[in-house]
Amino acid sequence: MEGSPHLNQVPSEPAVKRFRILWRVFLLFNFGLGGYMFAQGGKKERAEKKAIEEPPPAPPTTVTAPAQEEPIIITPVERPVPVRPPVPEDQQREIFKWILEEKRKAKPQNRQEKKHIDEEKAILKEFIRSETVPKI
Repeated sequence: MEGSPHLNQVPSEPAVKRFRILWRVFLLFNFGLGGYMFAQGGKKERAEKKAIEEPPPAPPTTVTAPAQEEPIIITPVERPVPVRPPVPEDQQREIFKWILEEKRKAKPQNRQEKKHIDEEKAILKEFIRSETVPKI
């Protein structure tokens, strides 16, 4: 038992250095597999395009006059825009207060940005203090 290494003993070299060759083989194999899969996907798409482009051979036995079919015209269905009820004033004030708090938390990068944020905060304060709130 004295000659055997202890289980808790730290190896002298890091695992990456000891298994450098295995890492390289693993990475090369993965790159090769990815390239192969990428190339096979392109072959499959080209084969499908060729199959679609080649028309099937027409049967030469009987010749009939082509039937006149009316083209099918599909009109897009317009969905009605849902009309939402107006937001109550007290809820609008709460939204404005929340926006104002978020503007206060914002950290401007330069003077222009700070000036812009201050202007927005002033407008929000006016909305909050006013008797009537503009419609959203």
